[in-house]
Amino acid sequence: MTLRKYLVLVATVIFASFGEVSLSYGMKRVGPVSAAHWTNLISAILNPWVALGIVLLIGFLASYVSSLSWSDLTYVLPATSFGYVLLALLSVWLLGERVTLSRWIGILLVGSGVAIVTRGPASTAHQQAESAAGGKP
Repeated sequence: MTLRKYLVLVATVIFASFGEVSLSYGMKRVGPVSAAHWTNLISAILNPWVALGIVLLIGFLASYVSSLSWSDLTYVLPATSFGYVLLALLSVWLLGERVTLSRWIGILLVGSGVAIVTRGPASTAHQQAESAAGGKP
């Protein structure tokens, strides 16, 4: 996998993590909203932190779709799951949330799984095509 592809995966993780933190921060300032009161939903979207979160999550979606165009879902999803680790760290640091020991253990297990998954090929279809062609790209 090329450096460019790794950067797209890193961008996916960063956009998702910072987007979720921004949404959470903004929604805590907006307060409870309900689909039954759609005017509250519009005012929530207009909150600068919520709007920033939406923009960052659009960036996440763009980088995620891009990564799925050249790699298997079974590679991309676990590889971007490192975002859980970053999200927990950002939640503690920026939102002041407390993360229990059992959550940290779960996050550590997810991070370990990411390390295992990313050691394999990014695209099995590409690898199968190379094998069928006698190892030629």
